[in-house]
Amino acid sequence: MSVQQILRSKSNQGVVTLKPSATLSEAAAILSEKRIGAIIISRDGTHPDGILSERDIVRVLGKRGVTCMTDTVDGVMTAKLVTCTKSDSADSVMQKMTDGRFRHMPVMDGAEMIGIISIGDVVKTRLAQLTMEKDALEGMIKGF
Repeated sequence: MSVQQILRSKSNQGVVTLKPSATLSEAAAILSEKRIGAIIISRDGTHPDGILSERDIVRVLGKRGVTCMTDTVDGVMTAKLVTCTKSDSADSVMQKMTDGRFRHMPVMDGAEMIGIISIGDVVKTRLAQLTMEKDALEGMIKGF
């Protein structure tokens, strides 16, 4: 299963982005409103500068308290992105996420971001694939 197939299975809401000058408070409000776990930080909406996850916000809140919520996201975001392409396999993406201990990955086409996938997207797709394989094997065994 490829990343492109995973993107096709997702609702086409686009990638939620936020400018680097936005505050953590603004980011938290968007994460809550959209019910997502991460937001791409981008000056133009197509070229990612970084990613900010709910974990990033919790980490800085735990260290500094509520006063950090007026800080800009560019000071807290992860700037060194691990990305994938639409031709990457779900297994390789899952391995990168597991090894890096993160849950969201931008999907790139050259320098342009075309989507984002989460570990939940990958697991959901993998479970569907395993169910289809199981059903096919049961059909072969039972003679259907």
